[in-house]
Amino acid sequence: ARAAYPGGCEIGLRSIDQHIKAFEALGATVNVQDGGYINITTENNVLVANSIYMDIVSVGATINAVLAAVKAKGTTIIENCAREPHVVDLANFLNACGADISGAGTDTIKIRGVDKLHGVHYDIIPDMIEAGTYMVAAAATKGELMINNVIPKHLESVSAKLIEMGIEVEEYDTAVRVKYVGEFNPTNIKTLPYPGFPTDMNPQMGILLCLAKGSSTLREGVWDNRFKYVDELLRMGAEIKVVDGKYANFEGVASLHGAPVTACDLRAGAALIIAGLAAEGITEIDNIRHIQRGYENIVGKLQGVGADIQLVTLPDDNDALDAG
Repeated sequence: ARAAYPGGCEIGLRSIDQHIKAFEALGATVNVQDGGYINITTENNVLVANSIYMDIVSVGATINAVLAAVKAKGTTIIENCAREPHVVDLANFLNACGADISGAGTDTIKIRGVDKLHGVHYDIIPDMIEAGTYMVAAAATKGELMINNVIPKHLESVSAKLIEMGIEVEEYDTAVRVKYVGEFNPTNIKTLPYPGFPTDMNPQMGILLCLAKGSSTLREGVWDNRFKYVDELLRMGAEIKVVDGKYANFEGVASLHGAPVTACDLRAGAALIIAGLAAEGITEIDNIRHIQRGYENIVGKLQGVGADIQLVTLPDDNDALDAG
């Protein structure tokens, strides 16, 4: 079974086989229905603990497996898990609710099923990808930005690449300051599961590679369909060549220019906003529901630091964004 985002440009299908594998291992019956709907049932509403090995490191599948196993009868062991900070945060939250989870943040998580959970007050960790997006935006627009309420350690791989490109990054206890200090150096990036460079920062960093002085390479090691945003950047004057869908060669250009573009997915949409802010002229981005599902009030936040960006409704499109 596979799942795809509704509407918008073609982004390819995203495999959910590891999710299904986890549910079935815990005793659920999974039926994929016409239209892509997935029906998951259990006998007597009971899941049974089991050992699960993830064939690939998947954040979403790890999270779903943990959620399903929390009240399963017995002890579930999940191997080859994602180690992202928000996986750890989920485990901490569930433990605060009465779950019994250990090993989150390593490649093996053990969950002892409990009969019930209880309510709790819990503060979730900051979103490292949202913070990373604003870090890149500051650099691409040749600005300076202090980003508060972050955990700098979670951003180390992003900060390291920005510094390598000649961008000034200063870390504080719960903030980072990003400052443009001169032309961007080219660099090579490969996305990997955490603590490697995050796949969700691939498109945003691609904007900086477009503007770097020289040749750069960005290799995708997590998601096969990550480079769908490249076609939109080509409309804006970028020089990029994707090879086998696995990596892209970037030749830096003096500047990008505004153009009508489409947000194919969440991170592609965020990258197009950055590109529009850095480009000469006006950029119109449609299909913005992808952006809005992952960034709270991104337009207002960017306006608050001086960006010329507006959320607008066009006569023939009720879902459009102008950014210049």
